[in-house]
Amino acid sequence: MKNQYFGDINDYRKYGLLRSALSASKMSLFVAWMLTEDDGSSDGGRVDYLEEPDRWSRFDPELFETLRKAVNEEGRRDVAVLEQSGLLSPARYFRERVPRQADERDRWFARLASGAKDADLVFLDPDVGIESRSVSYGNRASEKYVFWHELRRLWDQNNSLLVYQHFPREDRYAFTQRLLGDLEERLPEACPLAFSTSHVLFLLALQPRHVHHGCSVLQRLRKEWPGEFRVALYEGPAA
Repeated sequence: MKNQYFGDINDYRKYGLLRSALSASKMSLFVAWMLTEDDGSSDGGRVDYLEEPDRWSRFDPELFETLRKAVNEEGRRDVAVLEQSGLLSPARYFRERVPRQADERDRWFARLASGAKDADLVFLDPDVGIESRSVSYGNRASEKYVFWHELRRLWDQNNSLLVYQHFPREDRYAFTQRLLGDLEERLPEACPLAFSTSHVLFLLALQPRHVHHGCSVLQRLRKEWPGEFRVALYEGPAA
C-alpha cells in the first residue's frame, strides 16, 4: 500500500469489504498496511467516483463521505485518515514501512506477527499481492509483495487471512483459480474464497473455526455492495 493510493476506487471497495466482513462476522481485525514509499506515478488516480455521490455513496454512505472529505476537501491521502475515523473500530493497525533487505524484513515481519497474534482476521495490503516467481525475497521490488512463508507463519498462529491482490496481464479466471489452489495447498485446512472487482482481487483464507462466517460475509456483501464483487470458490485442479 502506498499513501498515494488512499481514497481511490479500489480503496473504497477494499474498506467496504472489510466493513461488511466485520459487521457480518464480528471477527477481531488486524490491518497490516504493508506501506511502501510513494513513487510519484499516476497510480491511485481513480478518484473520479468521489464526484458521483448519487452513484457511489449508496454502498456505504459513511465510508464514502469520509473518503470524499479527506481526498477532495482536505487533500489528505494517508491511511491515518481511516485509522482515525473509527470506521473499522476496534481494529488494530501495523504501519511500519516494508523494508527490502531480507534480515530487516525478517525482523519487521516478526513484529507484525506478534501484533497480530490474538486477531481472528489479518488483512495484508501489499502493493501488488502474493509473491511472484520473478521477484525474490530481499531483492528489488520484494517490498511490494507478501511471501508464502509469511502467510504460513500467520496461518500457523491461527489467524484467518485476507490479502489484496493486483490482477496481472493474464486470464483472470485461471489466475484466480491458481491462487485459490495455492491457498488450499499451502495453508492446511484452509477454506479459500476470492472476491474480485473490476480492478483487483481479494483472497480470503478462513481458519476451520471461522468457516461458518463465510456465508454471512457473502450475504452481507450481496446486500450492501450489489454488483460490485464477484465471488469465486476453488474448483479443483484443471482436467
